[in-house]
Amino acid sequence: MVEGLVSIIMPSWNTAKFIAESIQCVIDQTYQNWELLIVDDCSTDNTDAVVEPFLKDPRIKYFHNEKNLGAALTRNRALREAQGEWIAFLDSDDLWTPLKLVKQIGFMQEHGYVLSYTEYEKIDEEDKPLNIYVTGPRVVNKRKMYNYDYIGQLTMMYSAKHFGLIQIKDIKKNNDYAIRLQLYKKPGTEAHLLKENLAKYRIRKKSISHDKLSKKLRSHYDLFHMCDGKPAPVALWYACWNMWYGLWKKRIYEVLNSDAVV
Repeated sequence: MVEGLVSIIMPSWNTAKFIAESIQCVIDQTYQNWELLIVDDCSTDNTDAVVEPFLKDPRIKYFHNEKNLGAALTRNRALREAQGEWIAFLDSDDLWTPLKLVKQIGFMQEHGYVLSYTEYEKIDEEDKPLNIYVTGPRVVNKRKMYNYDYIGQLTMMYSAKHFGLIQIKDIKKNNDYAIRLQLYKKPGTEAHLLKENLAKYRIRKKSISHDKLSKKLRSHYDLFHMCDGKPAPVALWYACWNMWYGLWKKRIYEVLNSDAVV
């Protein structure tokens, strides 16, 4: 483990249209002590050609799965390669502002936090703001995390020194949530909110968030039953409760302009 190093986990699959911009926003960080671990999950577009010029930077490491594994196992591989004291996540179509890392690391070091997240905004496929800002509770304890996943994957950072290597089971959806549930298995875990918009989450037309209600319920059930090990009735209860909380969360923590962020 390298002190002060941030390991940035970036799975990729057919995001040639977006990945250059995502890589560039890492290069543009004012905090420069990072490694970017890109794991491509058998893309069929020209992702390799887009990424290749960036590999001149030794901090950028590019891996290929031998067969398509899905996001969960792809993130697992990147986490096994990570050498940093800090772990952060950035999907290959999302973006950070230049001060994201320096502000978040400063926030965690100042207060002695081992897990944190930030606010973010939503953009469309053409980088146009959707004028939706997402925040969350100032502190997310274990009870709140099981109620709902308040933490945007692209904003989360945790201490590898504190949590160790995180690996999750092979679930096709909600695998980012599964990572957080693994973190919360450590007693006393809390996530602290840095109340600043430091990231941009891209809404794509084929996003999982547009799945039908029945598919969402099934994916939540699989998360709690297969991945978190809850008995079937308990997993179903958590899945239903979680989806209800999702509706409430959107009313409270998603707003139409930054001045209204609570």
